[in-house]
Amino acid sequence: MELVAGVFSAFGLSASAGLNAYIPLLVVALLARYTDLLKLNPPWDTLSSPWVIGLLIILLLIEFIADKAPAVNHANDIIQTFVRPVAGAILFAASAQVLTDVHPVLSMISGVLVAGGVHTVKSVAIRPVVTATTGGAGNVPVSILEDAISTITSLLAILIPIIMGLILLGITIWIGRIFWKRSKNLQSIN
Repeated sequence: MELVAGVFSAFGLSASAGLNAYIPLLVVALLARYTDLLKLNPPWDTLSSPWVIGLLIILLLIEFIADKAPAVNHANDIIQTFVRPVAGAILFAASAQVLTDVHPVLSMISGVLVAGGVHTVKSVAIRPVVTATTGGAGNVPVSILEDAISTITSLLAILIPIIMGLILLGITIWIGRIFWKRSKNLQSIN
């Protein structure tokens, strides 16, 4: 059961990093430093350093403000295209510590794919539609919602990873069905 919980936790944290790189990193760092809920093995225990926590808070504030400012949010998304997958890789590798037989590189690749996938859907499929349909007015509420989802997902991934894993699985199936239906509709048109 611990193995399954570790896997779900790793996937949940990586998915959360696809929405906001710094929220799940900060959640992991704070919980590892101030509670017994999470124990990070070296070298990942560096995340719980006061200096790293301080840096994560500063980066989170910068990203929070940049993502809410018109025009700046698009530049931020370009920068985050590189940052979020790296954060996902770090979170996956750090939280998948129960997977002792899995090579750390494989864990990091998994984290890159999960966080990168979530970020891609967000920045390519969702945000441009919100910007186009609301004239940019919907970007701030959507950004706040993304931050809230990232925070909740991060906490659930650590506190109740099995439920988080089932939620992520359900969302993945739902999105897969949407794409399958769209591709089927496109085929019938042609």
